[in-house]
Amino acid sequence: MPRDTAIPPRRPLRADARRNVEKIVAAAGALIAEQGADVSLEEVARRAEVGSATLHRHFPSRHALLETVFKGRVEALCAKADDLLTEPDPGRALSTWLHAVGAHAVANRGLGASLMRDADPALGETCHAVITAAGESLLARARAADAVRPEVTIDLLLKLVGAIALATERDIDGPAEADLLLAIAIDGVRAR
Repeated sequence: MPRDTAIPPRRPLRADARRNVEKIVAAAGALIAEQGADVSLEEVARRAEVGSATLHRHFPSRHALLETVFKGRVEALCAKADDLLTEPDPGRALSTWLHAVGAHAVANRGLGASLMRDADPALGETCHAVITAAGESLLARARAADAVRPEVTIDLLLKLVGAIALATERDIDGPAEADLLLAIAIDGVRAR
């Protein structure tokens, strides 16, 4: 008789284990924003107030933790875009989302690049595709309302935001400077 090789479904985490995972992911996210993607796992465990063994039980590798943080941020960014689809002013909705993309990029501080070194390239492609699709919906509304120049594309906007984030990521006041530069750039994107 052949053996069943199917992987049994994972049981849901207990409440305390789920809280530990949430604390670890939150601590990792905050430390990445402060120090970059090379933050030590021991520092993450300390900030989360869990033991190193607890961190490694839930995230067997640095890559697994970084990927969880990155995916969570991408999901939040896409949810923000969905929420903004009901904003009465399509131009403001797009601008608000682009500022969220900028904050996302600044907070990642090398996270995407770190993941891409060791990851399946499909992760980056998938994340880029969902972010692009979310932004495209907002851009389409802004374009229909004549709130943006007709030659503006979502790819150009995402490149612009990424370039600003990269240019400011090592600055002491990088997030504020990125936000100001993005506001200046968005003014140039608006329809005349």
